[in-house]
Amino acid sequence: MILGIANDHAGYQLKIQLLTYLKEKGIEVTDFGSSNPDPVDYPDFAHLLAKAVEDKEVDLGISICGSGNGINITANKHQGVRSALCWNKEISRLARLHNDANIVALPARFISVAEAYEIVDTFLTTPFEGGRHCARVEKIPVK
Repeated sequence: MILGIANDHAGYQLKIQLLTYLKEKGIEVTDFGSSNPDPVDYPDFAHLLAKAVEDKEVDLGISICGSGNGINITANKHQGVRSALCWNKEISRLARLHNDANIVALPARFISVAEAYEIVDTFLTTPFEGGRHCARVEKIPVK
């Protein structure tokens, strides 16, 4: 599995923590995010990650900004991207299980590092349930 990760300035510190955590787990990660905590515009990085998901250069993605909303909204503008804002492991589980989400958006200013680890672990280990959810996911328009 290859993951993509993107962040703005508010998500920089959490990204650094996640990169170390994921590397220790042996997961390959492509970093599309800001390389320091200086103020930047989240769409610049969200588009890079979403394009990589769209083009299947990465299998799944993690996006991080202060609230998780801006980076999430931006990613969802891309064809075939189903980004879900997740603030706990149960929302993360349902995003994968029912929505076949391929990007998890994290609100860096509202969750702890430990919570982020749980959310990401859940996201990465939960398969799409399929079944009745397939028809629903297929109704999400793509251009």
